[in-house]
Amino acid sequence: MSSEMLPLLLLGLTFGTLLLGFPVALTLCGVSLGFALLTGALGVFDLSLLKALGPRIWGVLTNELLLAIPLFILMGTVLDRSRIAADLLKSMGDLMHRVPGGLGLSLCVVGALLAASTGIVGATVIAMGLISLPALLARGYPAPLATGLICASGSLGQIIPPSIVLVLLADQLGAVYGEAQRAVGNWTAQPVSVGDLFAGALLPGLLLVSIYAGYVYVVCRARGIDVDASDAVTDKLRLRRLIGIFVAPLLLLIAVLGSILGGIATPTEAAALGAAGAILLAGIKVNPERAAFLWFGLGALLAALVVRAMVDTRLHLFFQSVLSGAAIVLTALAALLFAAALLLALVMSIRSGVLSGAVRQTLEISAMVYGILIGATCFALVFRGVEGDVMVGDFLQTLPGGETGALVFVMAVVFLLGFFLDVIEIITLAVPILALTLLQTIDPLWFGVLIAVNLQTSYLTPPFGFALFYLRGVAPETVQTVEMYRGVIPFVLLQLCVLLLLIAFPGLVTGLPELLWG
Repeated sequence: MSSEMLPLLLLGLTFGTLLLGFPVALTLCGVSLGFALLTGALGVFDLSLLKALGPRIWGVLTNELLLAIPLFILMGTVLDRSRIAADLLKSMGDLMHRVPGGLGLSLCVVGALLAASTGIVGATVIAMGLISLPALLARGYPAPLATGLICASGSLGQIIPPSIVLVLLADQLGAVYGEAQRAVGNWTAQPVSVGDLFAGALLPGLLLVSIYAGYVYVVCRARGIDVDASDAVTDKLRLRRLIGIFVAPLLLLIAVLGSILGGIATPTEAAALGAAGAILLAGIKVNPERAAFLWFGLGALLAALVVRAMVDTRLHLFFQSVLSGAAIVLTALAALLFAAALLLALVMSIRSGVLSGAVRQTLEISAMVYGILIGATCFALVFRGVEGDVMVGDFLQTLPGGETGALVFVMAVVFLLGFFLDVIEIITLAVPILALTLLQTIDPLWFGVLIAVNLQTSYLTPPFGFALFYLRGVAPETVQTVEMYRGVIPFVLLQLCVLLLLIAFPGLVTGLPELLWG
């Protein structure tokens, strides 16, 4: 067998095994290591390369950036299990019921907020399906429109920061970009950071939400769907209730995202901040009698972040400046108050059962993510051992259209993979292989956000769109699966339109990071 066929054979065996339904992590490890041992016995693979496997896996497990993933997951699961998201969705829908498509527009807004707060597509789609699908159908929404909107809004967590997908992309692109730049002689290239991707993805994420909302409004207005009337007094009461529910999660998101973009905290530290804040909100929800003290704790957290953003609070400056000394004392007091409130919220959350369920779900999802990362590490090592990266690079360079043709090809491959593979699988398996040549010449931030927007479609494209599976599990039997498939088609097309806009106007991605950091 020609050595040039080995990468193709490895890819074929891997994807064929995945399509048979075997677990992803075990498939990547088993197929790649079995392939290495077999080809090594035949003398066409250097088995000494496997000595690097242990250090690479250890590097994954000790990567501080990846610690943000379980913390962001914990933040989302706590908010989901405390039913803060459900209250927000109901209140927003009640308030906007006088607008054509009011409940649908509420789903877009709440979907964006839940995306930023949870980042867990399964939990968001299930929650929105249970709460809003019966209401949407009762208000006259066609089943395809209702189910498509829920799936699309529920998957916004992949692009709106803070997002575990963006954290994974930053980790993968950082390593690939460094290698790509060294290949062209640039040894001083700065890798794209999580903060860069968060800032770059913010405007495209909001653009996607706006386009969803515009589509829903136009369809509902044209068909006369979801319009009724109500007295102003009732609407005022609903507005007050919505503000009470909306403010706390919004402040938490501002604290988490602002601390990253403002350079106050690393993504891992901000994720820990978000998890702690979510536990505080859960405590307020499950025990309103003691909510006042917990609100003070949340306020102390925000005050400490504001002080830290305005004043240098490093301890060695305590006696050098009155302002720094006062800021350090104030920050220390705020930290003590926050710690006391967090301890009380932990006790409340444990007694109510919210925290135990959230921790269990966090462990399950985190184990799945780390398992795939370890499997992808095994696969990448063997794939490069048979010079698969060289083969892919040579192929991309022969495509017509040069850099643009290669970019279009990569985007098309990622889109097609979304029909069969999960987002995490694509990021860890396909992105490092496809991106190595492109990142020698194009902006890694722009490329990363393009990949993130493209990956949005993978949750909606049948037959393996996971958002469709999640919603099918909670949808009534009267809603047919074919109607769900029809319903997601317009939203997939809208996502592709946004992708084309970002390709045509890179400033939509790079503008905000340049404004923040120059």
